[in-house]
Amino acid sequence: MRELLPGVWHWTAPHPNLGGAHVSSYWLEESGVLIDPLLPPDGIEWFESRTNAPSAIVLANRHHYRDSGRLHERYGVDVHVPAAGMHQFTHGEPVVPYRAGDQLPGGLTAISVGGLSPDDSGLYLASAAALWLADTIVRAPEDPDDPIGWVVDSLMDDPPETKRELLAAFRRILDEIAFENLMLAHGLPLIGDGHLALEELVGAGGRTAERAFDF
Repeated sequence: MRELLPGVWHWTAPHPNLGGAHVSSYWLEESGVLIDPLLPPDGIEWFESRTNAPSAIVLANRHHYRDSGRLHERYGVDVHVPAAGMHQFTHGEPVVPYRAGDQLPGGLTAISVGGLSPDDSGLYLASAAALWLADTIVRAPEDPDDPIGWVVDSLMDDPPETKRELLAAFRRILDEIAFENLMLAHGLPLIGDGHLALEELVGAGGRTAERAFDF
């Protein structure tokens, strides 16, 4: 567990459906909001020691439900999901749809990304100058020097078109959103140089991550 910025916590945990690959989860201390949560290494009990109990969960896309069900059972929290991904939830999951531009729990703003899938979204927290991304951009889960890049082509329906759409989306985001910190679901976050890293990726015309994995 690591406090990346005041009140913004990060941890990695092995994903049971991804061959044990480590993925990232986040906790906003002041509001009690979780982003894309797997339970932390200390288990659900870690939240009992926090100033605020979990109050809501926000997912950057439909695939990041992860341990949301267990957290709902304990704390009764709703799970906020991109509206374009609501078809994934057919078993009474406690999901609430959101759309680009919506204001979400914890002060988060929903950002349109798309490209990889219609529900692949971004989340922006102005108070932390932080942008969360879902599955479009990845890097090594344990290497702070690994550069960011696209996911592998096998996860794209039409790789050339998807990459064109992603470049257009991220050019818009770079122009419109004032962020310094880039928070990834698959790979370590970039603190302080996230805008520069994304700017370099877009300026290079994009690239597949050097150690991209098929999730």
